[in-house]
Amino acid sequence: MTDEGNLMTKDDLSYEQARAELATVVEKLESGGTTLEESLALWERGEQLAAICQRWLDNARARLTADRG
Repeated sequence: MTDEGNLMTKDDLSYEQARAELATVVEKLESGGTTLEESLALWERGEQLAAICQRWLDNARARLTADRG
């Protein structure tokens, strides 16, 4: 994993940034060729990124629901 992903805290990433990084993580995991430790680190980062994306989506849904109400 690169240091680039570690420079930003989870609150600093936009939905698009988190989604793009998550796609890269998935690509690396699917391609193989990483050590077990690297794979675990990628998996953990992927879980963080997925949670960030989900939080953005949940907040967007809440805003839409509030606007309708």
